[in-house]
Amino acid sequence: MYSHRHLRSAARLPEREWLATLQRVRSEFEEMPCTRLTLDQARTFFGLQDDAASYALLERLAAEGFLARTQQGEYVRRTERH
Repeated sequence: MYSHRHLRSAARLPEREWLATLQRVRSEFEEMPCTRLTLDQARTFFGLQDDAASYALLERLAAEGFLARTQQGEYVRRTERH
């Protein structure tokens, strides 16, 4: 069975912090559905510690079908077009 835990960095956040951060990132994209962020922009915007954590969070949301990654490397809220 596929587990989303594989998408988390080696320097994992504690479970409670991971889930809270995941929900915060999801909420930001829900509140601002036109948001387009690269990995570096997301790290800065969400105040994340490193690229591995940023990547893991964004890829988790993409794997869930909530976000999509554009050809330009931006993460966007998934719509019927993506």
